Amino acid sequence: MTETAPRTFAPSAVLGLTLILGVATTAVLDLFLLWWAALLIGVGLAFVLVAATAPRTRDESRLAATGAEEEGTPLHKVLVAPMSLVLALAGGLAAAWLLDLQLIAEVAAPLGAMVGAALAFVLFHRLSAMLALSFAAVLAAAVIAVGVTGAVLQLSGIAPMETFGRMLEFGSRPDSMVQIINTSTTYYLAAVAVAIGFKMGLFNIGVDGQYRLAALLAASVGGYVMLPPVVSQIVIIATAVAVGGVWAGIAGYLKVARGVSEVISTIMLNSIATGITAYLLSTDRLAVELSTNNIGTPPMPESSWIPGIPAGFLGSDNEIWGMIVLAAVVGFLYWGMLNRTRFGFELRATGQSKTAAEASGVDVKRMVFLSMLFSGMIAGLVGLPQLLGHSHHYALDFPTGIGFIGIAIALLGRNHPVGIIFAALLWSFLDQSAGILPFDDTPQEIAVIAQATIVLTVVVVYEVVHRWGRRYQQQEIGKQLGRTVESPGEAK
Repeated sequence: MTETAPRTFAPSAVLGLTLILGVATTAVLDLFLLWWAALLIGVGLAFVLVAATAPRTRDESRLAATGAEEEGTPLHKVLVAPMSLVLALAGGLAAAWLLDLQLIAEVAAPLGAMVGAALAFVLFHRLSAMLALSFAAVLAAAVIAVGVTGAVLQLSGIAPMETFGRMLEFGSRPDSMVQIINTSTTYYLAAVAVAIGFKMGLFNIGVDGQYRLAALLAASVGGYVMLPPVVSQIVIIATAVAVGGVWAGIAGYLKVARGVSEVISTIMLNSIATGITAYLLSTDRLAVELSTNNIGTPPMPESSWIPGIPAGFLGSDNEIWGMIVLAAVVGFLYWGMLNRTRFGFELRATGQSKTAAEASGVDVKRMVFLSMLFSGMIAGLVGLPQLLGHSHHYALDFPTGIGFIGIAIALLGRNHPVGIIFAALLWSFLDQSAGILPFDDTPQEIAVIAQATIVLTVVVVYEVVHRWGRRYQQQEIGKQLGRTVESPGEAK
């Protein structure tokens, strides 16, 4: 007798059942439990269904996916499956919380469960071991950072849980969320500018000077030159990009022509940019008197402003800066350049090994110069969200130090366009939520301790993960080569 092959399930059917189970369970339990507890149980049961039907779920479209190839392996069971569950639960909770700002909890919780159940199905079948390892590294770093910050608070005689609770409550208020998003826009642009250099193996520490000089000259153009709408914004943005690119290009030229370290040259250029800014920001030159104790460039006319986005959906009367759209475009172009262009391939190859890139015919000096140039061009945009969305002039109180924050965020986000988004949001959240601490007689520097600890732990944990991942990949390649060598012999 021939054995009957086990019955397989269509992935669409499994996904549908998963969504129904997660939503229905959450909706029913929400009548008896807190909404978040009902959601966790609903998404958890949906995940169990996905895991139970996984051996019989066949999807031809995902056979080539790395995550699908690893299903059933010990690594998938020990690492990928638990990480998929954690991410699905977190995604469901986040979705429900955001929806609860506009909808009642009885509706937001089931919709959040739907998101979590869908994530459970996709992540279980698609998430690769290396990506799961990266998420695990971030989670471990966050736990360590919270532990260290909590220990500092405890030693200082301050209740850690109450402090964290106050920060979370204040940071999640509607107006605070708008401020977090706006601040993240500038942080994101600064981090992308730094990340371009990191990908090339360069350390552009001069983003701070590049964006401040670019913002000053762009604000002067906007304040002194009267242009019609759209044309005015384009000219201001083009001015900032050009100034930032030229200032970083000086360091790139010194690097390729004279062998000057970009770290030294950009630090020196930061000092020079500070001096030039102070020289130009005078009532005898580009500045005018704005108030009794403040001077700045002439306020730009309203035709030069970039309209904000109403944040009513977050429950706030404030606006999200319109430059967030440009930041999103920059992130998409950064991703496309790295992964879909020859220049991006050569940039990454040169960053990995200059000698190997030269042997492959890559003009390393050209790549170094262009990388610094592009990094500076993005750096020139860093001050524009504040300039075009809020202050509308460059003054003595214009934000400084954003370039150095961008370095930390680029490290935290691992130079990935999506990773940098979450890193920028986290950094902005800590900045904003710390604003409530002085009212509780708690040192505001607690947020700085948390930020520094997170960066340090992420860098260390990721280095450990990178080394382990490299060994894992080498072992997998060795196994595949071994199977390839054995196949011809079996055929004979």
